[in-house]
Amino acid sequence: MKFWEAMTGSDLTREWKAFETRADALPADYRAAWEQIKGHLFPYSDFTGRNLMPILDGALGLLEETAADGQSVHDVLGEDIGGFCAALAGGEGARSYRDRWREQLNRNVAGKLGRLGG
Repeated sequence: MKFWEAMTGSDLTREWKAFETRADALPADYRAAWEQIKGHLFPYSDFTGRNLMPILDGALGLLEETAADGQSVHDVLGEDIGGFCAALAGGEGARSYRDRWREQLNRNVAGKLGRLGG
């Protein structure tokens, strides 16, 4: 990846468009599952979303393979797509961006209070 692509995010835009093109070729129930997967994975993203690209690529690959095999999307993902996505992102209890920001805020407040009290 080139520096300019990393700074502007053009590599992510190109990759995202490729994902959507691949997803458009899926059957309707698989496309609906893809939309749910994206929605459930975004809270686990870092600021740029770069950390999710390999996860999304793998999830879309799974959908493509199982659709080609003729399997039902519910047989593959189950009924709990949120749980499936949590497992993909690192298991139950995986830290989301909100968790990381909350921890940072708590550290900053604790530091300020420590300076005031000392």
